[in-house]
Amino acid sequence: SPDGQIIASGSVDNTIRLWDANTGRHIRTLEGLSNVSFSPDGQIIASGSVNNTIRLWDANTGRHIRTLEGHTDWVWSIVFSPDGQTLASGGEDETIRLWNASE
Repeated sequence: SPDGQIIASGSVDNTIRLWDANTGRHIRTLEGLSNVSFSPDGQIIASGSVNNTIRLWDANTGRHIRTLEGHTDWVWSIVFSPDGQTLASGGEDETIRLWNASE
């Protein structure tokens, strides 16, 4: 996370695990996705998936906010713009997509 307090790890088992950076304690597991990026303010986690979608999560509660669809193959990378308003994703479908992250 931007404040250095939480570490997010993506796995081939299609989970994202959140860890306390100071203690190493497992905080929570998000199901079904593997690539991960924190928003600049640390409030949202975006995750890309082998199911061609991106999911946005509330970083504090783990609540699923919404799913972004548009890629036609695996989403390999995701990153927020410095202001947190735009999310860029790259996929196995050889496209880069820009998303409005604040809707």
